[in-house]
Formats: sequence, C-alpha cells, structure tokens
Amino acid sequence: MIKKILAILVSGKGSNMLHILKSIDIGILKNFQVNLVIADRVCLAIQRSIQKNIPTFLLYKLHDQSNNIFYEKMHFLLKKYCVDIIVLSGFLSILNKEFCDKWHDKIINIHPSLLPKYGGKGMYGIKVHKEVLKKKEKLSGATIHYVTKDIDLGDIILNRSCKISNNDTYISLDKKISIIEKDIIIQSLKII
Repeated sequence: MIKKILAILVSGKGSNMLHILKSIDIGILKNFQVNLVIADRVCLAIQRSIQKNIPTFLLYKLHDQSNNIFYEKMHFLLKKYCVDIIVLSGFLSILNKEFCDKWHDKIINIHPSLLPKYGGKGMYGIKVHKEVLKKKEKLSGATIHYVTKDIDLGDIILNRSCKISNNDTYISLDKKISIIEKDIIIQSLKII
C-alpha cells in the first residue's frame, strides 16, 4: 500500500498535529505517514514532534527582509522528505504566492471559523473567537480549506458548525471548535 506523506507546519501547541499522529497510529488514517514537521517559531509542537521521532525543523520567517531562504529551505525539506500533502496546523506565517503556486492543491489549512466569515490576515485562534462573540453570532465552527495566495479564500474541503450559547466565552468556544477541528481534519485527509 502506497502511503500519502504528510508534512505538518506548526507554530503552537501541536494538539491537532498530535491528533493526526494518533489517528495514524490507531489505523484511522492508515494510508498516511508524517515524515516532517516544520515550525516557524519556538513552540511546544517542536518538543512534541521530536518526542515522536519525527524529523523536525525550525525555520524563522523574517518580517523585515527577503524570505527567499525561508522558502528555499522549506521547499528543499518538503522534497527531501517526499511530501505529498502539507497540513497547516496553527501555522501563523503567511505563505507567499510563489510557494502556494508551487504546491498548488497540496497545502491545506485548519481554520477556526466558518469561512469565509472571520478569515484573512490577523484572524487566527482566540482572535477569531473573540470577534465571533463580539458580533453576537449564533453559530461558529471550523473549516478545512486549500491554501492559496489569498488568505483563507482557497476552496473549502469541509466545514462543520456548532451553536454558540449565551454562556460561551472565547475560552469555551475555543474548546468546542478544537473538537470540531480534530474531527474534520481527519475526514478531510480521507477525502483528499
């Protein structure tokens, strides 16, 4: 059986990464294998992926200089580890047009809202939940989508909603959305 090789790009705790790894280990994603983890900053996910013996690299994306080296190193690693699909799992760096074009239809992102609502630059994690509650939305959810040069506007693979109660805080909403994210990333990988 030929397995699809995943790279997971991270910036945070790595809880969705761990869920993907567990789903592979217990056979839910038996046709997948994670060969590479790349972080764009020091984060807990690095420690967690190293503990799982996954090749793990820290690549800094500089904000005030050309990022050619960042993209060249990342492209080199993705090719070296024979990656078929790139999963952005809380990855906060925005990927440039050239990189997105080079890996067209091979990069997917986990986003904590029902896109196209509450997407775009600066909309991630708790910031999304705070904005959803501020606007008094009745529903929220999570979306898995393809990554393009246009932030959070790539084709949607799967999304799922949840009701927002009057008692929800951004912390309780984050917990609800986290459960949805873990479910739909697994389903999305099976679809693609």
